[in-house]
Amino acid sequence: MKFALPSFSSATASAPVRGVDQRSKMMEYDQPLVWVVVLLMLFGMVMVYSASIALPDSPKYANYKNYHFLIRQAGFIAVSMFAGLLAFRVRVETWQRYAPYLFVATLVLLMLVLVPGIGKGVNGAKRWLSFKVFNLQPSELMKLFAVLYAADYTVRKQQFMHKLTKGFMPMAAAVGVVGLLLLLEPDLGAFGVIVCIAMGILFLGGINGVWFGGIGAVLVGIFSLVIVLSPWRRERIFAYLNPWEEGNALGKAYQLSHSLIAFGRGELFGVGLGGSVEKLHYLPEAHTDFLLAVIGEELGFVGVLVVVTMFYWIVKRAFEIGRQAIAMDLTFAGLTAKGIGIWIGVQAFINMGVNLGLLPTKGLTLPLMSYGGSGVLINCVGLAILLRIDYENRVLMRGGRV
Repeated sequence: MKFALPSFSSATASAPVRGVDQRSKMMEYDQPLVWVVVLLMLFGMVMVYSASIALPDSPKYANYKNYHFLIRQAGFIAVSMFAGLLAFRVRVETWQRYAPYLFVATLVLLMLVLVPGIGKGVNGAKRWLSFKVFNLQPSELMKLFAVLYAADYTVRKQQFMHKLTKGFMPMAAAVGVVGLLLLLEPDLGAFGVIVCIAMGILFLGGINGVWFGGIGAVLVGIFSLVIVLSPWRRERIFAYLNPWEEGNALGKAYQLSHSLIAFGRGELFGVGLGGSVEKLHYLPEAHTDFLLAVIGEELGFVGVLVVVTMFYWIVKRAFEIGRQAIAMDLTFAGLTAKGIGIWIGVQAFINMGVNLGLLPTKGLTLPLMSYGGSGVLINCVGLAILLRIDYENRVLMRGGRV
């Protein structure tokens, strides 16, 4: 008995297997995410230069060159990208192992900031440690390490997430200590971001819904009490509610009123790159906290929309990476990815809300874009960890080992 073998045409033989073909087209890392992050930093550098070019005309910056902040921001970006490359090479498992130690070490740095002679003060706030050529802001470090610690804590305490004393209270105590140190600087904005990070990760990790709602109400009460008991914060809130009243416009709402003027002048397409009037000593901190206002004036609604879209895409991508990691039972990696998304998203939202008059004035920078070494550096390291999580997801989906 003879058996006829099935014949294969040359076309059939050369056709790739569907699954293999799909795997071969999978990139080793998320190139679009890398490009969006790099473009945001470079765009921010250009806008920092535009916003700061007139600063040497003022007595405070009389010894500076017009390109001083451009050169420094370029240096910050170069160092930050190098640090990001180093962070990308660290396995996620290693970040998880050292997360509690990094959190405690940053707590110590926050304490050192408050020690006379060690901490450096700027504009009435004591938030920096000076290293001569570089000022480190520990609160920026805490945002990243709060993500790692909260994700690690949620994984370790998974069986207690529905219990108040064993599940939530230890984490609440840790965040409370951080909050106390930040309020002594003072830095209410950073504290708000860290609370959002911790609460967001606990919620995603499965904390009891009733406890979560009650705790959220308590936090709102605490923030309200802090504002009520602080006269200058209370005045800022009242000024925010009516920025065009003469006393407010020349006082507590001075930055907000000029920020709104900048957006109004920009209209749809802006007055042109470099054409801002508000940056000419009308809008304080235009190269840091109010960079978006300069973007709105020079590039208009279209420029602002591009920035908002790019941040939305980063946050969306972070949650997609986190969801993929959790689907493969990599809970720490998944919660860390989503925590990074919460961190970048909340800080960008607060900064944009302040610039647009949707939120009371608060000293938070725009991630990746505003002038500052600590912020850009930690943002890059955090996003490098996000890329590493995505990289390990892709390796495992190919059937490889990390």
